Amino acid sequence: MRLWSMLPTVLGWAGEVLMNSNTNGGDQSLHGETASIWMETTPETSYEALEDGITVDVAVVGGGIAGITAAAKLKTAGQSVAVIERDRLLTGVTGYTTAKLTSLHGLIYGHLIEYFGEEQARQYAEANEAAIDDIESTVEDWNIDCNFERVPAYTYTESSDKRQQIEDEVDAAKRLGLPASVIESTDLPFDVAAVKFDDQAHFHPRKYLLALAQEIADDGSYVFENTTATNVEDGQPCTVSTEHGKVTADHVVVATHFPVFDKARYYERLSPKRSYVLAVRLADEVPEGMYYEPEEPYFSVRPHPAGEESMALVGGQSHRTGHGGSTVDRYRNLEQEAHDRLNIESIEYRWSTQDFVSVDRVPFIGRLGPQSQNVYTATGFGGWGMTNGTVAGIVLSDMILDRENPWQEVYQPMRFNEKASSDSFRHHNEHDVKHYLEDYSRKPQTETVESVAPDEAMILEQDSEPTAVYRDEDKNLHAVSAVCTHMGCLVSWNDGEQSWDCPCHGSRFDYNGEVLDGPANSALSQLDLEDES
Repeated sequence: MRLWSMLPTVLGWAGEVLMNSNTNGGDQSLHGETASIWMETTPETSYEALEDGITVDVAVVGGGIAGITAAAKLKTAGQSVAVIERDRLLTGVTGYTTAKLTSLHGLIYGHLIEYFGEEQARQYAEANEAAIDDIESTVEDWNIDCNFERVPAYTYTESSDKRQQIEDEVDAAKRLGLPASVIESTDLPFDVAAVKFDDQAHFHPRKYLLALAQEIADDGSYVFENTTATNVEDGQPCTVSTEHGKVTADHVVVATHFPVFDKARYYERLSPKRSYVLAVRLADEVPEGMYYEPEEPYFSVRPHPAGEESMALVGGQSHRTGHGGSTVDRYRNLEQEAHDRLNIESIEYRWSTQDFVSVDRVPFIGRLGPQSQNVYTATGFGGWGMTNGTVAGIVLSDMILDRENPWQEVYQPMRFNEKASSDSFRHHNEHDVKHYLEDYSRKPQTETVESVAPDEAMILEQDSEPTAVYRDEDKNLHAVSAVCTHMGCLVSWNDGEQSWDCPCHGSRFDYNGEVLDGPANSALSQLDLEDES
């Protein structure tokens, strides 16, 4: 049942909700192909869908870095596993990352020491350093060609006022045994002060993880694509229901970015954000290191070495999902910022991604809920999913195999660190309630379906119900309910990705209503509208 399911009845649908009629016509002025470089440089997978019920030791729901890493480690340890993916493997967040392998996550270690204590801060630091080593050893042991390369990472500032923050972070990191130093000279073409971590890395995430998936799908273990898990039941054994049959397993890992079977109210503790990436060719040498400026909206640069085809990946313009205005403008702003800072020759690719940030800045990795015995989850990587997703695979496989893990405590999902998260938790949930109330108390909207121009979207009142309407470039009308199927907030239009995004908890739907991102599990209902245009 939706948390506020009775509220629309009390308030009534007051008409206009969010006349977010951003046209996407300006999209033509953007540069680069709308595609992730990782997707464009690897083959599409073609694993079959589940056809009948099967029994395995471990079922893994979700085919991203956390799920595939856990499955590969469990398979290597002798467990039979089944990976169940709604779409194709690695086409979600993992396929749209900047793929930095680093334990330098902005300015986090002073925060962790203050709010979690030095012991748990050290767990976090050691876990993420170990994740880089784990990927490197897997690459070597399995002979995976994925462009893995050790490079330094930097968190930097251009402001002299922020230099003390840099020095404080280096002091905190050194206390935890991290390879940190303060530097004032980098290969960026502008002056900075920075935290430097040596021996970090970057790689091609799909090349790496596709090789792992190939090793999983054999000898009594499986990878199933185009198979949607519709329910998970904990027990001895557990059951994963899908539209094609049931998977019975001793243990289940829910690694779906947001835990779609959310019995522990993760939506109250995870804030959704979107950010944007450009793959650019530079007139100058591509920087050797990986760079991150944590000021909101952040700015990052990392190399993508490929001989004569070398590029730099430039990221930034983060904002809360469903907020922040035109996402086409976000791409434009990132283009401008990139040109202002770097000597760009051309923009080859552009893409966006979504992350969930926990209210205390540490991911949730462990048992799914307070009553869970054999169902586990990993979520809330906060933009650092390549290392934390690998940590999740290690921690969860150890838990399932009943092995001691030295980092398990800091990631425990059922924690509530009041000192670290109280302000963030309150702000996040007050925002959601405020948005919901505003949705259902605005003045009526008078536009008609015919007023929606090609490549334009609006939310209109149709038969006293909020309706999300998009007309494509061929003038075909697409109408769906504007009420998010998660908890009843009203979606808003994302012109850069042509999707309907929920501003409360981050669910995303394509313009035909199909789910793109959770926490929603059900599509927006399609509606037939009379269109005389």
